[in-house]
Amino acid sequence: MLLAPKPGETIVDCTAGRGGHASQLAQQLQGQGTLLLCDLDGGNLAYSADVVAQACPGVHILRHHGSFAEAPRVVAQAGLRASVVLADLGFSSTQMDDPARGLSFMRDGPLDMRLDPSAQLTAAALVASASEQELERIFRVYGEERMSRAVARKIVATRKAAPIATTHALASVVKTVIPATGPINPATRVFQALRIAVNDELGHLDALLAACVAPSSRAGSGLAGSAFWLAPGARVGVISFHSLEDRAVKQAFAAAESSGGRANKKPVEASEAELARNPRARSAKLRVLTLA
Repeated sequence: MLLAPKPGETIVDCTAGRGGHASQLAQQLQGQGTLLLCDLDGGNLAYSADVVAQACPGVHILRHHGSFAEAPRVVAQAGLRASVVLADLGFSSTQMDDPARGLSFMRDGPLDMRLDPSAQLTAAALVASASEQELERIFRVYGEERMSRAVARKIVATRKAAPIATTHALASVVKTVIPATGPINPATRVFQALRIAVNDELGHLDALLAACVAPSSRAGSGLAGSAFWLAPGARVGVISFHSLEDRAVKQAFAAAESSGGRANKKPVEASEAELARNPRARSAKLRVLTLA
């Protein structure tokens, strides 16, 4: 295991989800050590904490309901130093498969997309209020959608007649602009872009990477109360699912190597056996950085 937790160490699971990764990592502590679980979804956070507590008795469990960008502060304020940090940038099947969360166009539901249900901004509100220029930027930058301008223009024209309030309504608007040419739904990139924007996913990732890989992260990352949050030789792993995430991780880890860190040169990808169990892992890439 690249992250190789050892008894007595502190582990940070940045995206606790349903507790799968957390349980596997915590078992390596052999009942000695601390696990910090972070998640934007309070329901998933409580569920994962229960899963780990049952699977790994003796491990001290801390919870943080909020962004993993705040993990350095939480760790430092607890008087700990993390030896293992894992951020799985995907989201749980319970979120994806729940129409009420609005993350998928496979089932009709409210155009929500919030990973934290208590957050204020929804995708519907963003689609209703953002200017054509801002929508174009979101689709182009976060979705890498080549027809971003046409999609933004169509959305603005459509919302003048009636609000675009559901996932099927938005997907239908996009399909009038982007023709279906293969197995990938034409709305895929637009939905990805809106989800990233609603949850500020890249902003949170950039903050976490900066706190992990900058030389100052071992002597104070610049975040209030987060000095000395990483232990010497800490291992940082990130599982990305699209090019924007993977590019940010790859660049940050490469920069850290100039300060003595070591990163795996080729990302770890799912095996055929794992894909048979979980087809959604097809685009997953794990990169691991070991700090000096």
